[in-house]
Amino acid sequence: MSAAIFRRSKFCVVSLLFLLAFAAAPATAWAGVGFQPVSPDELKMTSEPLAPGAHAIYLYHQVDRDDNPRTSHEDNYFRVKILTEEGREYANVEIPFFRENEDIVGVHARTIKPDGSIVEFKGQVFEKTVVKGKGIKYLVKAFTLPDVQVGAILEYFYTVDFKENLIFNSHWLLSQDLFTKLQRFSLKPFQEENWTLRWNWHLLPAASALPKQGPDHIVRMEAQNVAAFQTEDYMPPADELKSRVDFIYSDELLERDPAKFWKNIGKKRNGILENFVGKRKAMEEAVAQIVSPNDPPEVKLRKIYDRVQTIRNTSYEVQKTEQERKRDKEKPPGNVEELWKRGYGNGRDITWLFLGLARAAGFEAYGCWVANRGQYFFSSNTMQDSSLDSNVVLVKVSGKDVYFDPGGMFTPFGMLTWVETGTPGMRLDKDGGDWITTTLPKSGESQIVRNAKLKLSDTGDLEGKVTVSFTGLEGMYWRQAERHTDEVEKKKALEDALKNDIPAAAELDLTNKPDWSSSEAPLVAEFNLKIPGWVSSAGKRAILPAGFFTANDRHVFEHANRVHPIYFEYPYETLDDVTVELPLGWSVSSVPQPQTNDGHVVQYSLKVDNNKDELHVVRKLSVDILMLESKYYGALRNFFQTVRSGDAEQILLQPGPSVANN
Repeated sequence: MSAAIFRRSKFCVVSLLFLLAFAAAPATAWAGVGFQPVSPDELKMTSEPLAPGAHAIYLYHQVDRDDNPRTSHEDNYFRVKILTEEGREYANVEIPFFRENEDIVGVHARTIKPDGSIVEFKGQVFEKTVVKGKGIKYLVKAFTLPDVQVGAILEYFYTVDFKENLIFNSHWLLSQDLFTKLQRFSLKPFQEENWTLRWNWHLLPAASALPKQGPDHIVRMEAQNVAAFQTEDYMPPADELKSRVDFIYSDELLERDPAKFWKNIGKKRNGILENFVGKRKAMEEAVAQIVSPNDPPEVKLRKIYDRVQTIRNTSYEVQKTEQERKRDKEKPPGNVEELWKRGYGNGRDITWLFLGLARAAGFEAYGCWVANRGQYFFSSNTMQDSSLDSNVVLVKVSGKDVYFDPGGMFTPFGMLTWVETGTPGMRLDKDGGDWITTTLPKSGESQIVRNAKLKLSDTGDLEGKVTVSFTGLEGMYWRQAERHTDEVEKKKALEDALKNDIPAAAELDLTNKPDWSSSEAPLVAEFNLKIPGWVSSAGKRAILPAGFFTANDRHVFEHANRVHPIYFEYPYETLDDVTVELPLGWSVSSVPQPQTNDGHVVQYSLKVDNNKDELHVVRKLSVDILMLESKYYGALRNFFQTVRSGDAEQILLQPGPSVANN
């Protein structure tokens, strides 16, 4: 799946299948009870002293979860008070979900007007794809409540119906997008001999009661006056920063020493791995079909990687129903030999096949489980083994540790999907393994390069061709995100992305057919571009902005204050190389001075050359950092202010006599 905040990677199987519940979707216990009475005070409320200026608040939020694998589900209930005209937007409800493992059912909603009259929701619940940022897509169930006005109360409840026989490590998320007056949570645990449940909490409000298990084994908690979560650009995963309770299932929880706990986990996982990959003879026969005896080691490894990536990866296919899988007789392989013969498998098993083949080819290679940092950050002290949920392979190449993940679709050779980079993990061996940290790629390994050959008209229009190349993780992002779309949708997505980069209305047409199937080759998109009125007049001169594809950097870190750390998903680089041919008779009056701002982990440069009848503009922005504490925000904000200032520099042109006289 595309790399993003809702990404599910290859799943870890240790005795039972454990999955991380990535949906931050709200929850409720009232789905089976129905709507609850509304008090006169709630109807009369016009503001909330603890949330001054709020456009809306949650009066009540309830979550009830049942972790029985046969009937697992989560009920969610919300009561929203609309306090201002702007708050009416909360009538538009979107509930994120993951089709692979869950569905949203039993949606009920109503609007209670300030006079107490009720308007039931009788409309349709739509399923749609939401796009946020580069490559981030997820499904939502969406609906709009009727007759919403200031002072109204909105109520809705629904059930998240989980696929059978999955055990989730549950999370209660207290922090919501609005201030919440009262919240109640409950969890009915999965109960099985030798399996235990433990929970811990993070940033709970001071007045909150701690989670407590009752005689009926149900865990409950109540919280009051929970502040709204503040969302900021470029922050760590939101759920990692929120007030929450984490529930952890394991058969190792009787062990209280984290070091011993992880040694036990490492030994178990290594045993499972060796049983799966331990088909040396079959792997040697397979390697003989892939490489030549005289190939240098790195050529052998690349050939093996490329061959493994041609195997059908079921993790990235549209999910089939259980009946369809039975009809197709697709059973998970028991080992790498079965996987090789069948020619298909999930992403996890394909990565382990690469491990088996690399070892058979004579490489020193290790299986590793690493922490996916897409939604939560890893802490070994929590002893949550399912948080090591992404598998990669470490290979010694010319004396260096190089990490590979061929099971991550479209992942280039020698790279990992972004959520697997710069993150802790465990390198497995028979003694229980060792802790590792995966490498973080340099900014130059993931580039967006925009080459433009443009011509300026006498009327100030800019027209020509633009070629955009996405390399490394940038290319992988696009290919994963668009893998299930048709050519028309792919074309529109690329055109929309470039339009969003241009700080003016632009006309765009994709003219080539990009290579959507490769992992190695850059994703290259070629466009015909026209920007009407790009050049503005200033008396007898014309002004040409120096920044051509800078719209997305214009509002980065504008706010003076910062709450959360600054977090980039991965290092990246943008490079713009633009040539503008001037109209006949036009000349250049002045160009900006070359600019270079080297902030070590962030760098910016801009250079404009006057070549008589044409201009050549080269702009480069590099971000070589993962996370900064908020105390460094001021320095980073100042850097991006210089970026904005540089992009806003003006190139002064002298039009030809006929134009100037007009």
